[in-house]
Amino acid sequence: MWQRNQTYLADFILEGLFDDSLTHLFLFSLTMMVFLIAVSGNSLTILLICADPRLHTPMYFLLSQLSLMDLMHVSTTIPKMATNYLSGKKSISFVGCAAQHFLYLSLGGAECLLLALMSYDRYVAICHPLHYTVLMNKKVGLMMAAMSWLGASMNSLVHTVTLMHFPFCGARKIHHFYCEFPAVVKLVCGDISVYETTVYISTILLLLLPILLVSTSYAFIVHSVIHMRSAGSKRNAFATCSSHLIVVSLWFGACIFSYMRPRSQRTPLQDKVGSVFYSIITPTLNPLIYTLRNKDVAKALRRVLRRDIIT
Repeated sequence: MWQRNQTYLADFILEGLFDDSLTHLFLFSLTMMVFLIAVSGNSLTILLICADPRLHTPMYFLLSQLSLMDLMHVSTTIPKMATNYLSGKKSISFVGCAAQHFLYLSLGGAECLLLALMSYDRYVAICHPLHYTVLMNKKVGLMMAAMSWLGASMNSLVHTVTLMHFPFCGARKIHHFYCEFPAVVKLVCGDISVYETTVYISTILLLLLPILLVSTSYAFIVHSVIHMRSAGSKRNAFATCSSHLIVVSLWFGACIFSYMRPRSQRTPLQDKVGSVFYSIITPTLNPLIYTLRNKDVAKALRRVLRRDIIT
């Protein structure tokens, strides 16, 4: 029994992203620089929203939750990859792999749900501006955030516990730089077709339903903007929505590429490229998109910088 448990809880081997060549050393350094930008940008966004009373609105509260998810997302995968690369090791414990799988799946699902709910916030702000404070108040914002976190976490917990209870074969080598679901499931022994079908249905619900909600919200927004008489109002409406639309397009595009393709058309290299995009690049771009294109956040940053200079 003890020997069987030892086999069951054996470490996994992560293939990683880079080897010892000079080219890969440069790419590793570039990845770490992008990681630091992601951590700094998302941390700054959270601090600005917390520190500036003018940003204590439902929209910016949801934006702070998005930045928190992005911050946790990059911190779930990149530090372990960097530690393995610098130490020359490639192992990750069974518990560590399960924890990494749970966290990245929870954060990815939560971000899908949150981006969909943020589109509803933009719909209310543009289509029902006079009722915004009633339809979108602090309580509603908290409920939206809680729904995103709890819903995605429960889904991830079920999938992680189920996956980690399957027996694993061979050398337990994961052809990835973290314990991503498609890479881990390839190591499972036995027939898991029913489980894979369940996961595929769950993925469709977490991706297509939010996309449907976003599309519906923006269909109403476009209809309202078309009927606006003032050109200035139209510009303001599109400016308000453009940042969210860019983030939605980047995130859902990368997720669809990574998880909605047939298994027969997937390759380890494509999986790695897709994962790098949505786990590193997108969390780095999100705060830059919102900070550079959002006047309120930019003003808050200038106020904080002026305050620091004066003091």
